[in-house]
Amino acid sequence: MMNDIKPDPDSVYPIKGYDKEIYIKPTITNPNIIVGDFSYIADSDFESHVTHLYDWNGDKLIIGKFCQIASGVEFVMNGANHQMNAATTYPFYTLEGWNMEPPDKTDLPIKGDTVIGNDVWIGQNAVILPGVHIGDGAIIGANSVVGSDVAPYTIVAGNPAKVLRRRFDDEMTGLLLSFKWWDKSVDEINRLIPLLTCNDLEKVREKLKAECSKCSG
Repeated sequence: MMNDIKPDPDSVYPIKGYDKEIYIKPTITNPNIIVGDFSYIADSDFESHVTHLYDWNGDKLIIGKFCQIASGVEFVMNGANHQMNAATTYPFYTLEGWNMEPPDKTDLPIKGDTVIGNDVWIGQNAVILPGVHIGDGAIIGANSVVGSDVAPYTIVAGNPAKVLRRRFDDEMTGLLLSFKWWDKSVDEINRLIPLLTCNDLEKVREKLKAECSKCSG
């Protein structure tokens, strides 16, 4: 702990004297947005980045722990969808004066919950479309439009977002997914920081094997 200050997931501002970066979880008011501890956004208002989230759709935005979300990111939810299996996509039922009942949910391209894993980095001005699942440890490039699922520990970028490369091989990815460092206590994570931030990946691999062995033992 630096300066004897312990990280607090219930505090809003993780940087003293700076209000343009917040821990998201303690600011949430919408019950259909669920965010894990220590995930932050480079802004002072997270919910303004979640658009078209309407109660009648029943969809949720679920974000894991320790995610890093840059400024300008938008999570587009299912309420933005229009009927696509008819002659027109125009939503008459949402506007006054038009004689149309709301379509059945089965007639709308509702794609379910949007789920972001743990330790995901989402770059500036990226757009996450409805129903996307992004795996643990993934990286989303700036200005990307993500319309399909992203595997754990994979880097994607572009419009539409496409895979650039995997961050690690199968063994290393499996070790990290098994180890789940984000579920450990603050004190344990502090102990692990030298390992988690080490750029000698072979050394990290061997230590993770030992740590996973201890956990399973």
